Amino acid sequence: MSEDLSGLGLVELYDRLVMPDAPVAVSLLPQTAGWVWLGLGLLVALAVVGRVATLRHRARAYRRAALVALERAGDDPAAIADILRRTALAGFPRRDVAGLSGDAWLGFLDASAPAAGFSGTEAGRVLASAPYRDQPPHSDLPGMAAAWVRTHRRQGGRG
Repeated sequence: MSEDLSGLGLVELYDRLVMPDAPVAVSLLPQTAGWVWLGLGLLVALAVVGRVATLRHRARAYRRAALVALERAGDDPAAIADILRRTALAGFPRRDVAGLSGDAWLGFLDASAPAAGFSGTEAGRVLASAPYRDQPPHSDLPGMAAAWVRTHRRQGGRG
């Protein structure tokens, strides 16, 4: 660059500039296989979590239906007894539930959800006899039944 540029104006100097070449495009693909495997692993994990969530939601559908039915039943002991029986049949093996009545039925309800506490209470007595004869409404029964529906667990810990 031995030529004299001192006599040139700014516009002439700008016109003499040589534009550099455009840079090479940066690839958006990962440079190592580890990132690909990590991405695939995350996709698989997300699919598994979604599947488990869907199965849990479907498995608890009978609980949601029972809670809606309890709301409709109000404080009618016979309707509450029927709803609890149907809910137990949906959540437990038929052989464990179908033949129970009286104290055995209340014991089953307590064993599967200890917080409900039907045995030894007036509400439990009303519940046990409601399918067989008219019973006056008991103020604690709807709340105890809803608590059982929400919290009952199978003996194996699932459910």
